[in-house]
Amino acid sequence: MCVAGQNSGGGGKPAYRRGMRLSTVILPIHRWAEGRKTWQRAEDLGFYAAYTYDHLSWRSFRDGPWFGALPTLTAAATATQRLRLGTLVTSPNFRHPVTLAKELISLDDVSGGRVTLGIGAGGNGFDATALGQQAWTPKERADRFAEFVPLLDRLLTEDAVSQRGTFYSADEARNVPGCVQRPRLPFAVAATGPRGFRLAARHGQAWVTTGDPKLYETGTPEQSVRALRGQMERLGTACQEAGREVAGLEKILLTGFTPERARPLDSVDAFVEFAGRHQELGFTEIVVHWPIPDSDFAADQPVFEKIATEAVGQLS
Repeated sequence: MCVAGQNSGGGGKPAYRRGMRLSTVILPIHRWAEGRKTWQRAEDLGFYAAYTYDHLSWRSFRDGPWFGALPTLTAAATATQRLRLGTLVTSPNFRHPVTLAKELISLDDVSGGRVTLGIGAGGNGFDATALGQQAWTPKERADRFAEFVPLLDRLLTEDAVSQRGTFYSADEARNVPGCVQRPRLPFAVAATGPRGFRLAARHGQAWVTTGDPKLYETGTPEQSVRALRGQMERLGTACQEAGREVAGLEKILLTGFTPERARPLDSVDAFVEFAGRHQELGFTEIVVHWPIPDSDFAADQPVFEKIATEAVGQLS
């Protein structure tokens, strides 16, 4: 079932507001006694949403603390009241649509309808082999993703689902009472290729990108903008083919992976310039990483908080 026009959140409130929004990613690296404070601070600062990565471990953080995404989000739901919550992103690497749907419905209920599912095809990092399997090729990941998303869509919108697929099946999978958000919680689909764009156009309420990974090390900001403009154009083509207005799809940029890296967090002015350039491309939400000292996401905490409270007002 396609829910491309969905825009409702818990309590009848819109899941997405128009205009530029600022959100954050909080990595699940702290025990909850400490982590709770960060999620509550994100709400106090006025961030639109706070996401976390859905990995079993990740990059340079592999040998340190790393907690599960959905339990962390459930705890965050009980510690906050207004902040939207979500994954950025979940993938099929170690998930199955049937069990994921049950957990998402539970999380949406606990949060009162504040959940967004960021979802992507996954990569070849630690998650790809943690269950003992060989890492999938890019084509295999795309094939699985193309089956995963439509089945998850059905599981979150129908009371009972039976479906036999090549990779994923369901046999009378029951999901009563369903999501608080109707017809289901929103999907933010990560995509840079044609098959992913088609899934975003068909099933997404938002599209997520980190830019062109080939430009991260040696590219320029100007090249990154051109690459993102090209992605926007391909998204528009996919929406046109799906009979949908691209304007109805939110566009999310997860920062930290473009040639600018962390420089937009150097000052309010630097961030406003960066965000404004991407707002002109059509992005409606910018996501920044909560500062982590001695990491790729190191940033000055007072400056970061000043950006959170002042920057969006200059962009709206």
